[in-house]
Amino acid sequence: MLNRTFIPLALLSLAFAADAAAQSAVPDTTPTIGPAKPELFKRIIANQKKGEAALDLYERIERVETRKNPNDPTPSTVKISRVIPSGTGMVRIALGPDGKPNDSAAYRADLESLARALALLVNDNRSQREALEKYAKKKKDRNELIDATHNAFLFTLVGNEQRGERMLSKYKMDPNPAFKPTTRFTSIFPKVRGLVWIDDASGEAARIEGDVTEDISIGLFLGKIYKGSHFMQERYEFVPGLWLVSFSQYDFDGRKFFSGFSVHERTFYSNYRYIGPPKEALAAIRQELEHAELDKPLAGTADQ
Repeated sequence: MLNRTFIPLALLSLAFAADAAAQSAVPDTTPTIGPAKPELFKRIIANQKKGEAALDLYERIERVETRKNPNDPTPSTVKISRVIPSGTGMVRIALGPDGKPNDSAAYRADLESLARALALLVNDNRSQREALEKYAKKKKDRNELIDATHNAFLFTLVGNEQRGERMLSKYKMDPNPAFKPTTRFTSIFPKVRGLVWIDDASGEAARIEGDVTEDISIGLFLGKIYKGSHFMQERYEFVPGLWLVSFSQYDFDGRKFFSGFSVHERTFYSNYRYIGPPKEALAAIRQELEHAELDKPLAGTADQ
């Protein structure tokens, strides 16, 4: 469970930390490094929260490639999933390597199960209230991680780089020695350094990289993420005015109790499609169950 619970949340906090370059992250007692752009930085924070909220309204396709070593040219496993917001999290429905369901009956059963769960939410069924509360707390914790980075890092403008038709500002991200962690997750920040590329025109974080510079104790000191672990994420504008993650890479090594673990995953995100809050999503899934040809390939997934 270690590499499927703590690590993704830790990595997510690093991504938020990079996006929080928006807040300049320099206290009044510290000399400003690089040009101060408070208005741009406020836009980046607002845009990050907008992107987070959009994940509850957009379904997507995920292709997860797992490698034994980060430099292996060929992944040892590839998993493709249709990821649909359920109102209390995300439902992942497995697809085959060609973007089709491997088993049409199982695929339909997964959609029917999602429809039942959405119907419970739409009808305000008591059985879903605990799940709703947990999900709301999870989202609140994520927003607090964004806010916690206000003083967590110092950002130095190191140059500009072209990505396609856009010019990005590249910042170096270093821990702020004045920052005092207050939670288990914010205690990660002083042990991370990285880079963040900002699209000044849109006020969006386009690329984020982070490296663990010291071993990080986890799970009441029963495990560690080792120094040298690495994270990278890229974001693009998928629909006008909305930037979402297109690619992420985790290369983490560590141990749990006395056993080592290694996570080397590359995830490609595509086919973002608006499905709406639970009431709209329920209508869309019911319509799909009634009319869709479930054995038809999903466009754009086979070659991702």
